[in-house]
Amino acid sequence: MKKIVVTTKKEDMDKVAKIFGNRFFTSEVKGECAVITSYIPDNELDETIKKLDDVVDFRFKDSLIEVSSPFFVKSSVLERIEKREGVKGKLPVEKLLESVKIYTSVDFGKVILAGIAGFIAMMGLFMNNVALVIGAMLLSPILGPIYAFAINLAVGDAKDSMKSILNLLVMIFFVIAVSIISTFILSGFMEIRKTPEIITRLSANPVYILIAVLLGFASILALSKGVSESIAGIAVAVAILPPAVVFGICIIAFPWNFTAPLVLTLDNVIGLMIGSLLSVLVLDIGPRKYYEKSVAKKFIRRVFYVLVLLIAILTAISLYL
Repeated sequence: MKKIVVTTKKEDMDKVAKIFGNRFFTSEVKGECAVITSYIPDNELDETIKKLDDVVDFRFKDSLIEVSSPFFVKSSVLERIEKREGVKGKLPVEKLLESVKIYTSVDFGKVILAGIAGFIAMMGLFMNNVALVIGAMLLSPILGPIYAFAINLAVGDAKDSMKSILNLLVMIFFVIAVSIISTFILSGFMEIRKTPEIITRLSANPVYILIAVLLGFASILALSKGVSESIAGIAVAVAILPPAVVFGICIIAFPWNFTAPLVLTLDNVIGLMIGSLLSVLVLDIGPRKYYEKSVAKKFIRRVFYVLVLLIAILTAISLYL
């Protein structure tokens, strides 16, 4: 439930009240201003703000739209509304942006967490232990930067979107570095063998690209509906973590095989990015103002073309391998 307080010219009070319709709202006139307060379900926030943008005259210096999340509200009217509508809709774009803000800069705590997840996955691959590999996926924080990339690009913030990708690359490089160093150390004490879990990541098939696109799409869709990041993140970790670790292993133990897991990792990263972009387009996540939407669509179109070109190149390499 969101609380919306609209301050506008008193001449526009009826227009604003009409937008809230049958919703619970109060209004009062203060001099030349009218203040309208209403409570609406989260899933109606985006649409309501768009309508308010059309009727509130922001040339008037006191015009203001304030949105907040009340800590506690007791109202039989609001309780009936929530009970009647029941189903949760998508999260408002402001909440999505707030949730991904932490992924626009490198968090060394999360980088180390990704490295630990990579080490656990590596041990699972060496021991052919699926449970350990899955456990590493649960621990991996790799989904966050991809999510941030898609959301920021959807609202036209190319700068933060690129920062998110940089954050993702730092995590992946650290996972690979941990895998290389650990394999080098362990190779002095034990024979490194190709277990079935490792062998499955030694072939790059174009089908994996399609799977990565679907995983990226489903993960962003789940997050936009309020599903826990740790649950949605498993899908992304499945695509990136094991092949990145196998690439690091191959650098030391099987240098003649390192190309396939590298291509597979790149396939999955780019596929996930394409899937995440498709998801934000389908969900209609983006800025509210027309000119901002135009800028955002231009950024998305350019990035999408680049990603498709990279996918075409990687597909050709995969077929060659």
